[in-house]
Amino acid sequence: MIARQDCEVLVIGGGCAALCAAIAARRRGANVMMIDHAPFTWRGGNTRHARNFRIAHDEADDYVPGRYPAAAFAADLARVAPDGDAALAELLAQHSLTLTHWLRAQSVRLQRRGRGVMPWSQRTAFFAGGGKAAMDTLYATARRLGITILHDAEACGIEWQGDRVTAVEVVHQGAMVKLSAAAVIACCGGHQANRDWLREGFGAAADAIAVRGMGYVQGRLLRALIDAGAVTVGDPGRGHIVAVDARGPAVDGGIVTRLECIPYGIVVDSDAQRFADEGGDTARTHYARWGERLLAAPGQRATLILDRSALARAASTAFAPLRAPTIEALAELIDLDSAALRATVDRYNAAIVPADANAPESWRAMALSPPKSAQALPISTPPFAAFPLIPGITFTHYGVGVDQALRVRRESGAPFANLFAAGMIMAANVLPRGYLAGLGVTISAVFGRLAGEEAARHAGR
Repeated sequence: MIARQDCEVLVIGGGCAALCAAIAARRRGANVMMIDHAPFTWRGGNTRHARNFRIAHDEADDYVPGRYPAAAFAADLARVAPDGDAALAELLAQHSLTLTHWLRAQSVRLQRRGRGVMPWSQRTAFFAGGGKAAMDTLYATARRLGITILHDAEACGIEWQGDRVTAVEVVHQGAMVKLSAAAVIACCGGHQANRDWLREGFGAAADAIAVRGMGYVQGRLLRALIDAGAVTVGDPGRGHIVAVDARGPAVDGGIVTRLECIPYGIVVDSDAQRFADEGGDTARTHYARWGERLLAAPGQRATLILDRSALARAASTAFAPLRAPTIEALAELIDLDSAALRATVDRYNAAIVPADANAPESWRAMALSPPKSAQALPISTPPFAAFPLIPGITFTHYGVGVDQALRVRRESGAPFANLFAAGMIMAANVLPRGYLAGLGVTISAVFGRLAGEEAARHAGR
């Protein structure tokens, strides 16, 4: 049972944003408590599944090659989310310049160029050992600094007077308690694991969406903030949705269930018909576009069809592909009409215009409807393979509005004086749509750090 406690800074959440906020506030001298809905064994939030994070840098260093100026970072963000808050986007880009230095100061290890298994990236740095190693390290740093951390503690409501939060309602071990603090930072994510709330935005399709991250992100505090008059930003019917293997878990499948080999084959719906150009987007981010397409497909399900040569080009997957010696046998295996699938494959193969054998991106099948505008290689070499696909959600593009000091804005005008937010609960301020590789971790780490510093300053530190 949690006894009633007061602290200078109360951080709500257990992932990257919460840890960075708590550590930043503590390093400024504040007495900090962090409460996390998840149990100890599930600590770390969605960043447990992350690999890299986007950073601006003016020159190459041990972790990133080349240059990626803050202006280029901000321009990339404006390109995918032109309706985002430009001032906050600039703040994010500028403070990403010092992010690797700050994380290393908290003992987080990064992968050096030329070492490890992840590729070099001019725009992102990689965690050594992945996101879970980074989160475990930040937890160790937080405890070493004397931050009080409570798990199995869900913040579900707030009390306020005027523009100040006076108490946070917390459920712990079946009992409700109230915690008070000079400053409160909400870092507990959006509502993507709340199936009922997802239905409000996505309709019946929500039942078919896999939740790629934590099942504890239920959005109860987000709902409480909205009820308390917080400004909302974004759209609850929009999210970062990608194509994942349908055989993965309904919750917490993480990055490993994502399918990245879609351009190498064809995707068919439950009637064994193609419904989109598999070659129209062959960059590694194509899986995000396919998430939206799967969401609109009948039953929110589809199947990727490959042959042996295509499968040989694909990266390793968490689940082995379903294999069969013939297209007809594969159709039976995946519960599709064999004649229909055979006809779809034959039409596709017949429409291919051969090109340079060493340049698969130049092969096209433009006479089809829809066409395949790149990577249109024949599906002809057995064994044939299939991956069942469904949409998987990472986070919703919805949350509370904040000002440049990360204070939660109110519908009445002035922001809450002592309530701050960081991470996915406010990410829609800069990312109301779209995505950039590694951006989620950067939003959490940068704004978490800044919110922690602002909250400590508000608390007199």
